[in-house]
Amino acid sequence: MSSTPAVSSENSADFPRQFARTRRFSLGVPRHFTLSPDGSRVLFVRTGSGTDPVGRLWQHEDGVERLLADPALLVGAGSGAVPEEERLRRERARERSVGVVSYATDDAARLVAFALSGALWAVRTDDGAPFSVPAAGPVVDPRPSPDGRHIAYVSRRCFHVVDLTGADRQLARAEGPEITYGLAEYVAAESMNRMRGYWWAPDSRHVLVARVDTGPVERRYVGDPADPTRPPQTIRYPAAGTPNAEVTLQILSLEGERVDVEWDRKAYEYLVDAGWDAHGPYLAVQSRDQRIVRTLSVDAATGATEVLHERTDPAWVELVGGTPARTASGALVLPEDDGDTRYLTVGGRRVTPDGLQLCAVLGVEGERVLFTASEDPLETHVWCHEPGHGCRRLSRDPGRYTGVGRGGAVVVAGVTPRGEEAGVLRGTGPGAGADEEASYQAIASLAEEPSVTPQPLHLTLGSRRLRGALFLPSWHEEGAAKLPVLLDPYGGPAMQLVGRARDWPACVSQWFAEQGFAVLVVDGRGTPNRGPAWEKTIHGDQLTPALEDQVDALRAAGARFGDLDLTRVAIRGWSFGGFLAAAAVLHHPDVFHAAVAGAPPTDMRLYDTHWKERFLGHPDEQPENYVRCSLIGHGHLLRRPLLLVHGLADDNVAAAHTLRFSAELLAAGKPHSVLPLPGATHLPADDAVNEQLLHFQRDFLLEALAGRDDVE
Repeated sequence: MSSTPAVSSENSADFPRQFARTRRFSLGVPRHFTLSPDGSRVLFVRTGSGTDPVGRLWQHEDGVERLLADPALLVGAGSGAVPEEERLRRERARERSVGVVSYATDDAARLVAFALSGALWAVRTDDGAPFSVPAAGPVVDPRPSPDGRHIAYVSRRCFHVVDLTGADRQLARAEGPEITYGLAEYVAAESMNRMRGYWWAPDSRHVLVARVDTGPVERRYVGDPADPTRPPQTIRYPAAGTPNAEVTLQILSLEGERVDVEWDRKAYEYLVDAGWDAHGPYLAVQSRDQRIVRTLSVDAATGATEVLHERTDPAWVELVGGTPARTASGALVLPEDDGDTRYLTVGGRRVTPDGLQLCAVLGVEGERVLFTASEDPLETHVWCHEPGHGCRRLSRDPGRYTGVGRGGAVVVAGVTPRGEEAGVLRGTGPGAGADEEASYQAIASLAEEPSVTPQPLHLTLGSRRLRGALFLPSWHEEGAAKLPVLLDPYGGPAMQLVGRARDWPACVSQWFAEQGFAVLVVDGRGTPNRGPAWEKTIHGDQLTPALEDQVDALRAAGARFGDLDLTRVAIRGWSFGGFLAAAAVLHHPDVFHAAVAGAPPTDMRLYDTHWKERFLGHPDEQPENYVRCSLIGHGHLLRRPLLLVHGLADDNVAAAHTLRFSAELLAAGKPHSVLPLPGATHLPADDAVNEQLLHFQRDFLLEALAGRDDVE
């Protein structure tokens, strides 16, 4: 067996520390963009540098940036504790910074509201300094009314509206400890991407507010074993097959009137999204089996609803961000699919061509629809559709983009081969020709440049044309030595790792390559942007197709590149990727010789209702799907080195997944390693932990592959 020298490039030595202190290179990146009605001004959040975690509020106008709010300059800001509801909201959003992390504006983008450590702050964008607004208690998710005269917020699970003089009205009071007004429940934020729980009416006198009752939801207790004096947190977590929170909607007026919104909650218990435009309130609801999504209009006076549209699918109806929406004329903006392509419809008419996979709707202005879509699975671009002018792609360079548009301007932001970039396109308004050059002004990113430069070889592998990326050491000379192989997948729904973009996962893969591995990353069946049929191949079985694709891609890459040593193959991953890594050494020990599984869901019954029942059905009705896809029950198959890593404060994939699986492995006499991370959630936040985790995984894998016997 050929050996590989333990060589790494000089520039990669500092990478783990840089990766940690930059919070995965997210610090210093502009984000959360808002455009003024005329498109001349852009509001955004950005930290002070690539290592400064404190978010600040900025305005970009005529190519000039102006600082609107810096927490360090606000007297008393940041001195209190972050409310628990806000901490949970940030965990669902995977927020990595502090300070100003989110904000909302009035319709004119002249008044901005934000919360700092539970205190309510506001600033006017035309002049003046930020000012505090008296509130009834710790503030969560403040949002100004469209006319800028009031700010709504949630405090201690109650819904409030305050004017700028401090006159506060409690419009909805939580009737008990399990009731919350105005915030998204767990599965909405974690699995539906609905991060909010109330919506202002255009008249600024009414608000559509969600009421969440978590009484039926089972309790979980998340403690810190490293601090036995600290009481555990109680988490309401709806595991697969158990009751969900009861979510209803009410229309509240500033005068204290209340109207209940009525729909068949027994048949449609999930509130997917809601809104209020010039045509009135509307919402999207989904059945428990997720095979039906209905778009409903709401009579604001009575609360009665009417079905505007119904989508069905024998597997599940895929939720597309930003939908439903309506144009100025009232035309519904919705996704549909024909199996091969997910496409955009406006007023019931298909407006995107075959092969262009709709990803999300970004916004509607007049009759113009801004959206993201993929022609190539390696890229995601910003597009617009206008009646009479068809569809135009606005982002040009390779990458994965998103954006926001208003007043003839579009902020285009994304990850390119050069890293995170953002800028304002102008001259993209109605009637702009496809060949006309729009002006572009960059919005500066202060993020650090990674100390390693990803050099992926993009591959199409096997009969299923799997998209992959191969990362080789920068110092490797072809034919000089065999390289052990490290698969580095996510491999599950809602996330792609292979693309023409220098994102943090690509940097990590390149760092592992610099440690002496040939690193292979593959997006298999079930990953997005290859069409609905591709995504739904995993219906009823999230394990077999995903694992088959990793094996097939590995063998295809090995056949093309002679320096890949298929007698020394490791696999690592986090969350679904961790599940895939552990499953690989359980079910294919002939192919995979060592694994690192971070935060792996090992028992599918322990995961949440909306996410897991989407793919596997209800566990009482289709228990065989849960047995097939769980690692629990298959521990006796382990024959290879396995490292399990788990944050003990993880409220998404509970530490019980790893602890129960480890207990099963021990009972079966199967040696393995467990690395518990005290205080860490699903996304560990401690810089020292994140730095050392990379070293720890590298050392474990190199030792495991160096010591394996060449048998089987």
